[in-house]
Amino acid sequence: MGRYIDDILQPGEKVLYSTNTHWIFFLPAIAGWIVAAAFFVVSGMVTGDTPMMLLLSMSGLSAAFALYKTATAWFHRWTTETDVTNLRVVHKTGFIQRQTFEMSLDKVESVDVNQSILGRLLNYGNVSIYGVGEGNKTIDTIASPLEFRNHITAR
Repeated sequence: MGRYIDDILQPGEKVLYSTNTHWIFFLPAIAGWIVAAAFFVVSGMVTGDTPMMLLLSMSGLSAAFALYKTATAWFHRWTTETDVTNLRVVHKTGFIQRQTFEMSLDKVESVDVNQSILGRLLNYGNVSIYGVGEGNKTIDTIASPLEFRNHITAR
């Protein structure tokens, strides 16, 4: 399966910038893997079969949660595309049920970037695109939001 943007490019249109959701989506999965590993390590340190089995069970549950969160975060990143071409802004999410947002660069009125403190440190944030007569769209938790905004506003 190819990229969505490659399938919809118009003649003479070229991709100027592509970004995706930030890796911070994997944070719950990372925490789950750490908890699973901690339960596993502690299970080897305790004596007695019952506490060890309880800790191994907790490790297994934590690993199952972490595996689920890893798969869902990966799938979300894999099915989300955000691009700026020389003519428009394109944002696509979804796999079977696809949602797209496209706005001509000529119709962009303003672009706002919202970043938390952690977002500024790790370079992610939300970008709101306001269009003339087009409404607005907020793209959540994308990597390098300032660079994305600069590619939209620089002409």
